[in-house]
Amino acid sequence: MNLFLYTSKLKGVVPVWGIVLQQGSEVSLARQIFAALKTSILTGQLPAGEALPSTRALAKELGICRNTVIEAYDMLWAEGFLVRHQGAPSRVAKGLHLNQAPTAAPPPPAQPAPSPILWDFKTGQPDLSLFPLAAWNKTVAEAARTLQTDALCYSGPQGYAPLREEIAHWLLRSKIMVVDPQDIFITSGATQALYLLVTILHRQGRAFALESPSHPAVRTVLADGNYPFYPVPVDQAGADIATLQNKAVSAVYITPSHQFPLGGILPAARRATLVRMATENDFYIIEDDYDSEFRYSGSPISPVYAMCPARVAYVGSFSKTLFPALRLGFAVLPKALQEAWRHYRTFMDVQNPVLEQAALAAFLQQRKMDRHVQKMRRAYGEKRALLLGALQNEFGAAAQPWGDASGLHLALQLPGAHFGPRFTAACRAAGVRVATVAQYCPVPNEHGDKLLLGYGHLTPDQITNGVAALHRVIAKGADVVTLSAL
Repeated sequence: MNLFLYTSKLKGVVPVWGIVLQQGSEVSLARQIFAALKTSILTGQLPAGEALPSTRALAKELGICRNTVIEAYDMLWAEGFLVRHQGAPSRVAKGLHLNQAPTAAPPPPAQPAPSPILWDFKTGQPDLSLFPLAAWNKTVAEAARTLQTDALCYSGPQGYAPLREEIAHWLLRSKIMVVDPQDIFITSGATQALYLLVTILHRQGRAFALESPSHPAVRTVLADGNYPFYPVPVDQAGADIATLQNKAVSAVYITPSHQFPLGGILPAARRATLVRMATENDFYIIEDDYDSEFRYSGSPISPVYAMCPARVAYVGSFSKTLFPALRLGFAVLPKALQEAWRHYRTFMDVQNPVLEQAALAAFLQQRKMDRHVQKMRRAYGEKRALLLGALQNEFGAAAQPWGDASGLHLALQLPGAHFGPRFTAACRAAGVRVATVAQYCPVPNEHGDKLLLGYGHLTPDQITNGVAALHRVIAKGADVVTLSAL
């Protein structure tokens, strides 16, 4: 067998026994020898039973210290690649040859680069240029400096106690929501809370009910668990609760304070009906408080949780009020669900990193969060007004915005129109990214005349120029019908 497999002209490189040593590498010489021989064994270049040279002989051939080869052989022996007996050479162990991986398929032909996105109306994106990064960094540094040693231990699935207390104070200040910190559980964002809740709440023979349209993350969570669900139609007042009558339900998912994506507020009568149904039919309500902090007129909307804490699991996050990469959220849970939550969270990931929790607790306690939300509420309100004015200028009375004056996006209805994949592709080619409401509907062909326009992250020029570009695409009639009003 020819084991002199490699050649090299690099200075300090010696090829022997399939080994190429690179002097000065960050990888030790012993580890390089180990890796090279391991590869030769797994690929069959060194077959089972093959005798390796003595450590002295290999060291001489490689021009290195014998102890380095001994260390490499010891690593191979410890992992079971070699067998050795007193007075006999080390040999390759049996059963290590792996079949060669199939040849990779040729790469697909290169596609032309897509047109750049000039006007991005994606939803759920805050304006991070206005985030007080210096204040946040200072808070993080102070949290790191003052953390006690006991905070570095496992804190358990409920989360950092000071943060839970500050979230309870924040909910009282911002939503007049009275919550016991012992009922608050810290999460890695809202999606983790949804995964845990559907796992806990699923009951055989009962489906989940969710709004249609709704956030795709919810349907993905249900689909991943093979949980059945059926859609609850949504109108301008939110979910049509009457459609749940006589349904066998595990839980109902709603966004009552600002329905995503259509923006309606669930009226008190529908809320009361839903709570009665949950109590009488023994199911729970999952309340996702989607970006309701940014409300531009009137008082904050009371959560359904306030009507019946025993039947509502309230889910919140800080991805839009602060920044998405923070990955901190929370759930306020009924007592009956807390033991199961602790079990599943413990064996999922136990807890969130403590430093970010401590920093967020201080950010809330020092009212930096309050001041930031107030500032952003003004900024987003101005952008919303600018967007509505631009839509009026371009589309006139044909454009009908949906939803309450809150959040970081609005739904735009053009009656008589139908927006499909060809339309979004035409927008993309024109440098505009926009989503259709139909993309968020589990039922095909619903709300086909509506678009979603996120504006929180856009500049004033991007809003006005983007709406003009959108109008140009629509006026061409790309997969849109009955546009005579435009």
